[in-house]
Amino acid sequence: MILVTGATGFVGSALVRQLVGEGEAVRILRRPTSSLDLLGDTAGAVEHALGDVTDMDAVVQAMAGVGTVYHVAAVMAFGGRAERSMRRVNVGGTANVVNAALMAGAERLVHTSSIAALGRALHPTGLMDETAEWTSSPTNTAYAVSKRDAALEVRRGVAEGLDAVTVCPALVFGPGRSGEGTFALAERVAAGRVPMAPPGGTAVVDVADVATGLRLAARAGVSGERYVLAAQNLLWADILRALAEAAGVSPPRRVAAPWMLRLGGALAEVGAAVLRSEPALTRATAQNASATYRYDGSKAARDLGLTYRSFEETAARVASALG
Repeated sequence: MILVTGATGFVGSALVRQLVGEGEAVRILRRPTSSLDLLGDTAGAVEHALGDVTDMDAVVQAMAGVGTVYHVAAVMAFGGRAERSMRRVNVGGTANVVNAALMAGAERLVHTSSIAALGRALHPTGLMDETAEWTSSPTNTAYAVSKRDAALEVRRGVAEGLDAVTVCPALVFGPGRSGEGTFALAERVAAGRVPMAPPGGTAVVDVADVATGLRLAARAGVSGERYVLAAQNLLWADILRALAEAAGVSPPRRVAAPWMLRLGGALAEVGAAVLRSEPALTRATAQNASATYRYDGSKAARDLGLTYRSFEETAARVASALG
């Protein structure tokens, strides 16, 4: 039996569909209120354990009789009022999963981390990889800090005898839920609502390749190791251009100046504080979008046998899902 947390989300649902397609017996831990839309018909082919990763009793019950655990559940937000939730789910929830896996004697835990957990210390070659050491920086968002602390919980579990592998996906694109994550960005691009591109760049990866990478890590990953899943390093202008061309619309013609993004982040934070809501942009995320960070995903290709799609193919898949 395989347990998947975060199974109703963007990455988790892609993973569950692949596992069920391979004939695996899958149990998902989900909240009673979670939407099953991304799972589709696959929702009827898995066992449902109702609960939350922040509830230790629910995690322990869901772990009963399980061999492999895929921990995908996480909260991703820009900070603000969501920071407490990110700490509770990303750090506390991971601690619960690690402790429950140790108690249950799980054969392997595959933890879904993020390139954000690597920090911002640049590798001498200009590429960040699995050897990157975390350093404190104002560009480390609240999400990045929470994922780094979650990774420390997994490292603790390994020290206590847990067989665990960590994957660190780059910015994940693919067919998703309307209004959420990178799919929401693609929707805005297709609607002509992204007039300018940020001046920086980052690494990207297809959600289907992340799901495959998780499965390969379960089979061939080395306990205690982490694997960056990054298909390509692209400028934001190139990312938005590919999404626009796949959707049949004109791409953004201009690149925003860094000061414009920083000002927008500061204003968004003030507005969110007044309205007691979540900011659409923060100064930290604005600064990150203004810089170019490059990542090396070759270890997963070499050691796990992962093959990456091109971003053009991913953009075409996204455009098809937009309808």
